[in-house]
This record gives sequence, C-alpha cells and structure tokens, in this order.
Amino acid sequence: MMGPGLPVNDMKPLRILCLLRPRATLVILLSLFLFKWSMPAAAGSATLRDWIEVYTSDEAALGRLHPLSVSPERTDRLNAFYLAKQKELSAVDYASLTRAAQLDFLMMRRRLEFELKELARDQDQQKEMAELLSFTKPLVELEQARRRMELLVPSEAAGVLANAVTACDRLQKELARRVGDRKGRTNGVVTQVAAYRSARRLEELRDTLRGWRDFYAGYDPEFTWWVKEPFDRLDQRLQDYRTFVRRDLVGVQEGTDDPLVGDPIGRAALLEALETDMIPYTPEELIEIGQKELIWCQKEWARAAKDLGFGDDWRKALDQVSRLYVKPGEQPKLIRELALEAVKFLEDRDLVTIPTLCKEIWRMEMMTPERQKVNPYFTGGEVISVSFPTDTMNHEDKIMSLRGNNVHFCRATVHHELIPGHHLQMFMAARFNTHRQLFRTPFLVEGWALYWEMLLWDLNFARSAQDRVGMLFWRTHRCARIIFSLKFHLGQMTADEAVDFLVDRVGHERRNATAEVRRSILGGYGPLYQAAYLLGGLQIRSLRTECVDSGRMTDKQFHDAILKENSIPIEMIRASLLKQDLPADFKPRWRFYSLP
Repeated sequence: MMGPGLPVNDMKPLRILCLLRPRATLVILLSLFLFKWSMPAAAGSATLRDWIEVYTSDEAALGRLHPLSVSPERTDRLNAFYLAKQKELSAVDYASLTRAAQLDFLMMRRRLEFELKELARDQDQQKEMAELLSFTKPLVELEQARRRMELLVPSEAAGVLANAVTACDRLQKELARRVGDRKGRTNGVVTQVAAYRSARRLEELRDTLRGWRDFYAGYDPEFTWWVKEPFDRLDQRLQDYRTFVRRDLVGVQEGTDDPLVGDPIGRAALLEALETDMIPYTPEELIEIGQKELIWCQKEWARAAKDLGFGDDWRKALDQVSRLYVKPGEQPKLIRELALEAVKFLEDRDLVTIPTLCKEIWRMEMMTPERQKVNPYFTGGEVISVSFPTDTMNHEDKIMSLRGNNVHFCRATVHHELIPGHHLQMFMAARFNTHRQLFRTPFLVEGWALYWEMLLWDLNFARSAQDRVGMLFWRTHRCARIIFSLKFHLGQMTADEAVDFLVDRVGHERRNATAEVRRSILGGYGPLYQAAYLLGGLQIRSLRTECVDSGRMTDKQFHDAILKENSIPIEMIRASLLKQDLPADFKPRWRFYSLP
C-alpha cells in the first residue's frame, strides 16, 4: 500500500520530468493518484482472497502427497504447514482490511485453530489403534519413500514385506489368546470403536500397498523376482487379519450388515467444533432447542391427524400417507413434476433469483440398493439421486423403501435437494466468493435447504393435510437429529437407542432409521452435521426476521445476498448483511434462539 505521499528524495526525478515532458508527467501523476486512492480499499480483500486460494491449493497438494491417514509423516507435515500459515496470517494488518476481508480473516484464523486441534485429536485416535496396527509402520514407509521418489532396493523391500507377515501373525495370535481368555469379551483388549476404526485403516493400507506394487511390477523385473511372493502373502495376511479384527473385536457377523459402531468424540471436541462453526451454545442447550422444536411438531401432528379423521393419533395419519406411493417405474416422473412445481411457486412470489442455466442443467439418477443402506432417501445438488426400491431387494425392504419415499414425503424434500435448496445453493457458490468454500459449514449448507422447508410451510406450500404430514415428518426428523446425534457424541445415547428413538418419536421404518443412524455415526460426516440442518435453518429464519420483517430488505434481496456470501458460518453472513463492525478479537455471540 502507498503511504500518504512520496518521500522527498523521490520527488526530484518527477521535477526534472515535469520540465522536460509536462504531458507525460501529468499522466504519471494522475495514475499515481488513482492508484493511491482506489487500490487500497480493494487490495485488502483481493490480497487476502488470493492468499486463501493459495492456501487451499497447498493444503490439497499436501493431502495428495500424504494420503495415508496412518502416516506420521503426514501428521508432522500438516502440523508444520498449519503453524506456518498461522504465522503468515498473524502478520496481516487487520485494521486495514475491508469488512469482507475481515470476515475472511476471522474465518481463516478459526479454520487454522480447528485444523491443529483436529490433528491432535487424530494423534490421540492413532494411539488408541497403535496396538492393532503395530506392524504397519515399515509398510507405510515403503509408500512414503516411493512418493519421495527414493531409489527402491527390491531385496530389502521383500524383507520388509516378509517381516510384516510374521509380525502380523504374531499379533493376531496374541490378540486371539487375550480375547479367548475373556471368553469373547473385547473389554481390556481394545475398544469396539478403536477396532472398527483400525479395520478401516487396514483396508486403506491394503489398497495403498497394491498401488505401491503396481508402480514397480511389470517395469522392474528384479522387483517382481523379489517381491511377488512376499507381497501376495502379505496381501492375503492383511485381508485375514482385517476379517479377524472385524469378527472377533468389532462383532461383525459374516453375511450381515455391519453393527452400528460409531466414533463419539466427547463434549470437549463438540465445543471446539461449535466454536469453529460460530455457534455460541453448549451441546446441552442445542439439545434443549431440538426438544422445544419437537414439541411444536407434536402439536402440528395432532392437528393434521384430526384433519384426516384420526383424532390425535399421529401414527395412523403417518401410516395413511406412507401408503400413498407411486407404482414401480413412475418415481422419476413424480420427482420432475415436484421440482417444476417448486420453481413455479418461488417465481410466482418473487422469492429468489433463479438463473435460467440453473433451471436447465439439473439431472436425475437412481440410487443403488447398496447406497440406500446408508441413505434411504434423496441426496441432491446438480444431480438429484432418487431412492426407490429395485427388483433385487427382498420384499420387506421394498415395502419400507416405498413407504419411506411416498408422494407426500417426496413433495417435502425435492425442493430441499434442487431449487431453492442444494442445487441453487451450489450453483451460486461456484460463481460468487468461491475462495470461501474453504469455510464450508453444514449450518449453512444444510441449514439453507431446511430453512426453505420452514418458509414454504409458513407460505402454505402444503395443499392438504397429507402434504402437512409429509413436511412434518421431515421437520420432526430434523429435531430428532439434533437430539440423538449430540447425545451420541456426549455418550448419553447408544446407536441402537438412536434407532429406537427415530422409530418411536419420528415414525421411521426401522430399516430407514438404521440407515439414518449409520450414516450419522460412521465418521463420513462431521459430528455436528446432523444437528446442523434444523439449527442452521433456525439461524437463517432468525436473520430473516432482522432483515426482511424489519423492512431492510425484500425476501428476494435477502435470499440472493445469502447465496452470494457462499457457504460460511451464518453469524458471518449476518455481520455482512447488517454491516456490523468486526473487532480483531471477535467471538461468536449471536443467540439466534431464545432459551429460558
């Protein structure tokens, strides 16, 4: 950035130039003036944005270089990377930044703090798995050496593989003995969670070693001569050992679905995650919010049941609606009609800008039976993936899938997945403030789509009591997600209890409830992901009260503005829309939901 004026010593060349070339001097001085007064305001934002984009690319490159989660080298390198970036960020002159750049700065600072804590938590998990993976370190080093492009000595590599087979044999016999001494109980050997996590790491290692072998095999005849036999033995040994861990330590029965084994992170880690997503509530307070919203749903259930002639028996109302599904082969037609209906509803009321291309490019695919074990309903975005029974499912699973994807349930979720939900959201995120995708949070990603479910309810999108039942089913489910997911991570509810909770309080088919819990606890999603749907929706609804109900913005202006901020914490969107001052020591403080 330029200072208030040029130093005196720098003025002499200009005085000389002014005498010799007055017109050229005028152009230069005018350019300097415009640079001085127009660049700093934009440069603060642009410079930090560029820094964030470079950070994102560098972090991704390190992830590709060190893909093995069990690699100590990966942990050390990422730790050094995050510390170095913290130092760079701390050198930024915060006061000179634009408000938009200050938003980015605060989110980046929190992101780095969170990543360092996550690495520390990952190291703790590695210690829990250390005994079960004690023989793997030399195998990991083989792949790391290849990635460093170090010269391989095939005879030495063969020795590493052979030694690993022996060490794995020895370890499995010792673990089997200890399990046997406890008459099949794994307590005291290793926790079920650590065993399940270790089994996944073993599969990851096995795949990595196959890639390591394929790099050399067929290109280096000496490699094949030395390595083929010990590698084949090790590959089979890893498979057998993984089977042992899953069967004897996790409790997986051959030919059945995996047991519901999750990875609860505990209260301290939940608080860290909430701080990163800028949610100034405790887990217990969020559970209370879920319970209060559940009471609202129960009252609406009673009203819908009465309208359908079932008194206050919400289960009979749910059962009637669950039987209203289309014939096999007709689900795609239904989804298309529901998607077009939602767009018309929005445009007739001028609620949000929907680009023509966004309406044009969305597509549909049918979900495989295997995927439906984890997600029995829809997933969305530019491509909506539709759940519906296939001819390979057994009769009971077909019926549950039909009931869980009935017409009125679908009408309540197609707009969640497409427009105005995830498809519109992702379309805009790819075009505005793209550097902020690094700060992606489920409270905005899922909260945006859930907010529209609530707003459309308020705008009488439901045409009938059956439609209200469909919308209530999902809203009740979001309340339940807050409660069971946070209680699971707090150690207050088991996975099996969570399934029962979804069946008893929401009305899920048991197969679908099991799939919902499975995808919530297996680690593919962050620990706050399931709670973020309704909580994020409540945040946006509260912000709408401040921006739209107050008369500051129209609905369309409000919704368009949120979409252009990208998928960042909603408190940061609030700060941007309300043009709030952001001190360098900013801490989340927005209490978007009133509690006693």
